[in-house]
Amino acid sequence: MILRVTVEIIFWLSAAALFYTYAGYPLMLALYSAWQPRKVRRGEFEPAVSLIITAYNEERDLAAKLENTLALDYPHELLEIIVASDCSNDRTDAIAREFARRGVRLHRQPERLGKTAAQNAAVEQAHGEILLFSDATSLYQPDVVRTIMPSFADPEVGCVAGRLEYVDGSGSRVGQGARSYWSYETFLKRHESRVGSLIGVSGCLYAVRRSAYIPLYHEACSDFIIATKMVEQGLRAVYEPNAVCTEYTNRQSDKELKMRVRIIAQTFTDLWHHRSLLNPVRGGFYGVQLLSHKVMRYLVPFFLMGLFASSAILATSSLIFRLIFAAQIVCYACPAIAWALDRVGIRSRVLAFPQYFMLTNLASLIGCYKFLRGQRYASWEPIR
Repeated sequence: MILRVTVEIIFWLSAAALFYTYAGYPLMLALYSAWQPRKVRRGEFEPAVSLIITAYNEERDLAAKLENTLALDYPHELLEIIVASDCSNDRTDAIAREFARRGVRLHRQPERLGKTAAQNAAVEQAHGEILLFSDATSLYQPDVVRTIMPSFADPEVGCVAGRLEYVDGSGSRVGQGARSYWSYETFLKRHESRVGSLIGVSGCLYAVRRSAYIPLYHEACSDFIIATKMVEQGLRAVYEPNAVCTEYTNRQSDKELKMRVRIIAQTFTDLWHHRSLLNPVRGGFYGVQLLSHKVMRYLVPFFLMGLFASSAILATSSLIFRLIFAAQIVCYACPAIAWALDRVGIRSRVLAFPQYFMLTNLASLIGCYKFLRGQRYASWEPIR
C-alpha cells in the first residue's frame, strides 16, 4: 500500500511538473502581462552603432552577410561594422579584408578562445554607443537598426532583442520541428518582455548599451546571460518583434542535437554562476522566470522518466494507468518511426514535432550530464 501511494505521488508530481512547464507557466505569463504590462517608453534615438559579427570559418556565408549589413537603412557614418574572427583557418579573414574599403574592420583573435571571448575583444575596439551583435549566417531586414533604436530612448532598457525567423527550404523534419519549437519560444519572449525583462535573446540579433556591457567569462552562453547582466544592473532586456532577421535551420538531427547540447550545458553553467537570482526572494519574478523557463524546461526528461516508470508500475492494477502507459509508448515510438523513415528517404510532417520534442529533451539530458561532469564549452563550430 505504501509503495503504491509513493508511486502515485511520483506520477502526479511528474505530471504536474510537465503541465506547469509547458502550459501553466505560459498561461501565468500571459495573464500577468495582460494585467500589469510594463511598457517601453520608445522615442527618437539615432546613436552611433557598432555591429559586431562573430565568425569562425564562415567563408561560405560571410560575403553575403556583409553585403546585407552594408545595405541596412541607417546612416553610414553612424554604423561601424566589425568582423571578430576567432582564429578562422579558411578564407573568412580574407573576405572581411576585401570589404575594408567599404568600412568593414577585421579583428582577428591572437588565440582561439571562443565566441564570447571574440565578442569581448571586439567590444573593446568598438566606438558605438550601442553594440549590435550578429552571426555570419543571419540576414537582417533593411530596417532592423532603425526599428531597434527607439527602445533605447527608455533609460531603463539596457538590451533589445529582435525576432529570429527560421527558414527551412528543404522541408526537413528537424527544420519543421525547430520552427514549431521557436514559435513557442517567441510567444514566451513576447510576454516575458511585457512582464519586465527577457531571460535570454537570439544570439544573431540583439543590441546592448555600451555603458551596460560587462565582459563575460569565455564559456558563457552570451545570448542567454546578457539578459541577466542587464537585470543585475537594474535594467531590462526587451523584445522588439518588428526587428526581423532570418536564418536557415539545421536539416540533420545529429547537428541540431550537438548544437542543443552545447547551448544547454553552457546555460547550466550560467545558471550556476548566477544561482542566487533563482531565489524569487532576491530575484523577484525574474527568478520565477529563470526557474520556469530554463530550470524546469531542462528537467523535463526527468519528469518524463518519472511519469513513464510510475505509470508502468501502476498499469498492473489500473485500466486508466494502462491507457496512459500505452499512450506514452506510442508517443515515444513516433520519433523512432520518424528516424527509420528518414533513413529510407520518406518524410512525414506529422512526425516532425514529436521527433524534435524527443531531440530537445535528449539534448537536455546530455547537456545536464556534461555540466555535472564539469565539461565546459568556449570554442564553437559552425553547424548550419
